Amino acid sequence: MGSTAESRSSKRNTSEADRPIGVFDSGIGGLTAVRELRRVLPAEDIIYLGDTARVPYGTKSEETIKRFAEQDVDFLRRFDIKLIVVACNTVSSVAIEHLRAKYRDLPILGVLEPGVEEACRTAESGRIGVIGTIATIESRRHVREIKKRGDFQVLCRPCPLFVPLAEEGLVTGQIPELVAHMYLDELRGKVDSLILGCTHYPLLTETISRVMGPGVKLINVSHEVARKAREYLGEKGFLREKGRGNLRVYLTDIPPHYEELIYRFLGEKPESVEKVELEF
Repeated sequence: MGSTAESRSSKRNTSEADRPIGVFDSGIGGLTAVRELRRVLPAEDIIYLGDTARVPYGTKSEETIKRFAEQDVDFLRRFDIKLIVVACNTVSSVAIEHLRAKYRDLPILGVLEPGVEEACRTAESGRIGVIGTIATIESRRHVREIKKRGDFQVLCRPCPLFVPLAEEGLVTGQIPELVAHMYLDELRGKVDSLILGCTHYPLLTETISRVMGPGVKLINVSHEVARKAREYLGEKGFLREKGRGNLRVYLTDIPPHYEELIYRFLGEKPESVEKVELEF
């Protein structure tokens, strides 16, 4: 028979389980992470904040990225969340440790570490590629995290034009393929795992895969962070297991054709979409 403490820890903590998960990104792209969270954690309520008024974060200074990220977390904390998922590779690369130090009482998962773990696990030849925004690549945090896990060769490439292509729905065809060749030709044949280091990039999976060629595993960080979130909540006994969770979307600016954009990244219509103002 296990100890009393073990018995308590094995039980589902109902009050904690019923609190929502908070997710934020600099824009709409983080909804690919929400899509994966909804798939693997269908009963969870999710609050999503997209800072569409200040997108992209990837071209901002480190100081500005940290300040914006704090404001994003402060907004989500109003909803008594049980977990923060940083669905922004730029924040995960530049500001995640800053956020964890500032909000010690709040578990915070970024998209960077889960993607790195999967890339290291699957890189049979030890050669890993990373693509992302300029800020993500220049932070070199992927490189540091990968090197902690073994003697890997890491090749990085910023791909800023992938973001507007994804948002315009130009994910296959001549234009995105030309852009993909421009960015990725120097990586072809040199890596066997490629981290899609931006939550916009999964929409371009077909084109990226075609350009990179067979045998290269594309690491979808949205999928990996959702898997890690389920693992964390299960370990803590915080999983909500029954019903279908609600999704509320908050944006700091309502862009034209926002309903089409949201559906493109999310694959469904959320229960509500509201405009909010952060402390600018």
